[in-house]
Amino acid sequence: MDLIINNEDEMLALGSEIASLLEADDVVYLTGELGVGKTTLVRGIARARGYNGRVTSPTFTLMNIYEADPPLYHFDFYRLETGDTYDLGLEDYLEKQGISLIEWPTLTDRSLPAEALLIAITLRYDDYDLARSVQITARGAKYEKKLEGLMKLVHSGHR
Repeated sequence: MDLIINNEDEMLALGSEIASLLEADDVVYLTGELGVGKTTLVRGIARARGYNGRVTSPTFTLMNIYEADPPLYHFDFYRLETGDTYDLGLEDYLEKQGISLIEWPTLTDRSLPAEALLIAITLRYDDYDLARSVQITARGAKYEKKLEGLMKLVHSGHR
């Protein structure tokens, strides 16, 4: 699924639509260069799941936990150094009854779940003030159904 997102409000709205399809044990991988809107999308997900506190990128802390329903585990592996996920106890969080939102998933030295919702965000015109392209794909039958549901939401004019 390919979308054009024109501003922060649209990114937050997309996060809300995605949140409506997520449940405990789901995993979402977020890719895209720094500042492209990954954390804004997470903020939209968090708000829609009932978290009203501050949502920030865990670039320096590696993980933020948002007390939502279910809890959200927001990881950012951008500054990851070898072994950091061992100290973080990543597997423990992936096994809890929460939603895992993982920025920069390819930078970890640990194996992550193969099945997930994958969201790639890119700048359209090499300008942070302009639109973004968002490509959403699914790995695994569970996530393919979620992607089908998201397509129905977006194409029904829910946006």
